[in-house]
Amino acid sequence: MVTPASASPSAARAAARPTVLVTGFDAFGEHAVNPSAQVAQALHRRQVAGCRVVGAQLPTAFGAATAQLLQLLERHQPALVLCLGLTAGRDALQLERVALNRDDARLPDNDGAQPREQPIIDGAPAAYLCTLPTEAMQRAMVAAGVPTVVSQNAGSFVCNHVFFQLLHRLASEPRWQGTRGGFIHLPPLGGQGNAGMPLAQLVHGVRTGLRAALNTPAPSQA
Repeated sequence: MVTPASASPSAARAAARPTVLVTGFDAFGEHAVNPSAQVAQALHRRQVAGCRVVGAQLPTAFGAATAQLLQLLERHQPALVLCLGLTAGRDALQLERVALNRDDARLPDNDGAQPREQPIIDGAPAAYLCTLPTEAMQRAMVAAGVPTVVSQNAGSFVCNHVFFQLLHRLASEPRWQGTRGGFIHLPPLGGQGNAGMPLAQLVHGVRTGLRAALNTPAPSQA
């Protein structure tokens, strides 16, 4: 596995572009509402640890999501990127540590694409490690009352695809030196006896994780 170079952000870049990009996905499958997009929207234009948050929604589609993510990177030049996605049947947030160079979709995406058992980028590393301090983020989120775990597998659908594309760009293009990136899977919206988590708690958890990441200069490799 490869860790993108210069994981800790440079002081100059952070000072010049104090922007954090947070993305979520649109609705997909049986989920009429995708909490990842709602959390990104809730954080849009907020201030976290002295940085301005830009929230954006990506389509749940392999090609279109990547294209939009790259456009957002160019437009906002963020110091940190946190992508969010939905994982069903969970009651905790999942901090993803590993992005795999593999697409293997059990279902078609929203554009009808269904890549099976194929690399995301030919010739790229088999995997990248997240450059956010996942352990520090987890500790802060749990201390804030938000159930959070660290995961070693982001799946093989659009979430992992976007995660890998992000880390590949940050690792392979010198102009992104110092920009860090990561991914959090969110449980479905719930509460009041249902599986999942209320939106307010999801927003609180992601905001707390962002603050911990921004206040930790180098990612934990624990």
